[in-house]
Amino acid sequence: MNDDAHVGFVGSSGPQGARSAQKAETSRSELDTAKLASARLWALSRHPYLSSALFASTVVAVPGLDGATVDEAWRLYVDPEVVTRWSVAELGSLLVHHTGHLLRDHAGRARSLGLGPAQADDWALAADAEINDDLSHPDLRLPGEVVLPATLGCEPGRLAEEYLHLGDFRTPDHHDCGSGADAQPRPWELAGDAGGGVPVGEREMLQCQTASRVVDYARSGRGRVSAGWRRWAEEVLEPAVDWRRVLAAEIRKGITTVAGRADYSYRRPSRRSGASPDVVLPALERPLPEVAVLCDTSGSMDGAALARVLAEVQGLLRGVGVGRSRLRVLAVDASVHTTRQVHDVRQVELVGGGGTDMVAGIEAASRLRPRPSVLVVLTDGMTPWPGEAPKGMEVVIGLVGAEEQARGGQVWSTPAWARTVHLDLAA
Repeated sequence: MNDDAHVGFVGSSGPQGARSAQKAETSRSELDTAKLASARLWALSRHPYLSSALFASTVVAVPGLDGATVDEAWRLYVDPEVVTRWSVAELGSLLVHHTGHLLRDHAGRARSLGLGPAQADDWALAADAEINDDLSHPDLRLPGEVVLPATLGCEPGRLAEEYLHLGDFRTPDHHDCGSGADAQPRPWELAGDAGGGVPVGEREMLQCQTASRVVDYARSGRGRVSAGWRRWAEEVLEPAVDWRRVLAAEIRKGITTVAGRADYSYRRPSRRSGASPDVVLPALERPLPEVAVLCDTSGSMDGAALARVLAEVQGLLRGVGVGRSRLRVLAVDASVHTTRQVHDVRQVELVGGGGTDMVAGIEAASRLRPRPSVLVVLTDGMTPWPGEAPKGMEVVIGLVGAEEQARGGQVWSTPAWARTVHLDLAA
C-alpha cells in the first residue's frame, strides 16, 4: 500500500508563527515520509483491526515541535527531526496510541465533562492510562515514560473518567498528545478543513468501521484483542448511554437553574448609585450554588460501589466549577449519621447499615447552613421520599444498582420532582 496515496503530507508554520511558502516547502522535504509509511505498516501488522484509522490522518510537519500530536480533525502533527530520531517501532507505537485517542473520542468526552484548561493535563494523563492499558502487544515501544493505571495509583481496566477522579497526578511530565486528547487547541494546529482534516461524518464512519473490525478480529481467533478495545467496540456498535455524561448534564442543569435565579439586593449598592446620590439603588446578585451530596449507607447498598460513585460525583462537580475547595457529604440510612465538609471523598466515612429513609436525609440537608441549592442523592432507590420537592433545592438522584429496585414484592420509584439518572457501574 502506498502511504502517500492515502495520506497527504503538509508543511506547517509550526508553533512559532507563520512561515513563508518557501520554508514550508523546505519543511515538507525534511519530513521522512517513507519512514512514516513504514511506521504505519509496522503498526498495522500488530493491530490489523485499526487499519482504516491508522491511514486516515493527514500528516502536518511542524519543525521544533519535538514530538507528535493529533487534533480533533484527525490531523497528525510531527516534528521532522523526531521522525528521524525515533525508530520505526517507536513511531508506529505512537501512531497506535494517538489513534486510540481519536477513536475513543477523548476530546469529546472531556468536553462533555465540562473540563477546561485547568483540568486538561490531568485528563490527558487519565486518557493515556486508558489507552496504554490496552496496548498489550509485546513489540510496542512508546517513546518516553509510559503512563499506565498503576502510574496514577489506580486499578487497570477502567475508563479515563474513573482515572481522572481517583488517580494521583503527581507524576513526571508526559508527551503532549494534542487537542485530539483533551479538546484544548494548540498554537500549531490548523483550523477548519485546512490541511485535510477528516469531516465529522467520516470520523463517525471510521469509528463504526473500526469497531466492527475489532469485533470480527476478536471472534475470528486470529489474534488477541484487549478487553478495553472490545468494550469500546461493543459500545460503538450497541451504544448505551454513558451515565457519567448524563449525571454531569443533570448536575449542570441544576446548577444553571440556581445560578439563573438572579435578583436585586440592597446588601450592596448598585454601581449606578453615583448617578442618583439621593436614591439607594439595589444591585443585581446571582447566587453561588451550594452543593451537598446525600449518600445512602443502608444495608442494601454496596459500599465499594458507593465509594466509586462518590468519587465520580466529586470529579463531576469540580468539572462544572463547584466543589473545588470543600464538599459537604451526608451519610444516611434510617437516620442521618454524619455531616462532614471534606476536601476529598476519601475522607468520608460511609457509616450506616440499617434501613433507608431519604425523607430524614433530605430534611437534614434542608437544615444545613448555608442551605444547599443543589442536592445530589446517591441511593439504590429502596426508600420512601418526601411527598413534595424541598423548597428552593434542585435534587439530582443517582440510582446505584437500579436493576435491583424490585425487592420483597415492592417496586420502588423515585419522585417526579427530582432528576433521576440510572448509574450502571459496569459501563
